[in-house]
Amino acid sequence: MRVLVVEDEPRIAADIRRGLEQAGFAVDVAGDGEAAWFQADVETYDAMILDLGLPKLDGLSVLRKLRGANNALPVLILTARDGWRERVDGINAGADDYLSKPFRMEELVARLHAVLRRTAGHASPILRAGDVELDPRTKLVTVSGEALSLTPLEYRLFAYLLHRRGDVVSAGELLDHVYESGTDREANAIEALVARLRRKLGPAVIETRRGHGYVVPAGLQ
Repeated sequence: MRVLVVEDEPRIAADIRRGLEQAGFAVDVAGDGEAAWFQADVETYDAMILDLGLPKLDGLSVLRKLRGANNALPVLILTARDGWRERVDGINAGADDYLSKPFRMEELVARLHAVLRRTAGHASPILRAGDVELDPRTKLVTVSGEALSLTPLEYRLFAYLLHRRGDVVSAGELLDHVYESGTDREANAIEALVARLRRKLGPAVIETRRGHGYVVPAGLQ
């Protein structure tokens, strides 16, 4: 899962990036509103963490431009403003959640997981496919209760497919959601990741639809 962090304070941005990467996310950072709008328009993300007090273009303007362009990217507003009016303005502009500074990284990660879960239509925090379970809170993946060791890229790819369970996802879309921008991506990278995951999860968990992509079947028992 890939997240765009929009924060103009370098130290805070670095702390958020580090915390989200430790939680299993691929993270890009934008330092002002114009850069955020450009990146959200040309790149593919699963969520945005958006500060309101940004240079060049404020956070609410970025959010309104996104929603005005029918971009449904989940947005969690992160700001030092404590007034209820700013919270109401953010929600009315199309934000999915709101967190005030200062904050605990654990709460930010929990709120981000909740936003992604609601967006994907999952009621439970645990994602399941047959006897395979993934807990985003702990990054733990188990098969029949036995924990697996996954690399960060393997975890991101499988988490994205589980969030999209039942949907056929192209290799190009997986590249967009698994890797950070500017990362070298080999043409067969997704095929190699899927092959490694199948050896760990079992061959039936991820199906290949020739010419279309990959899917975790909705009816997997």
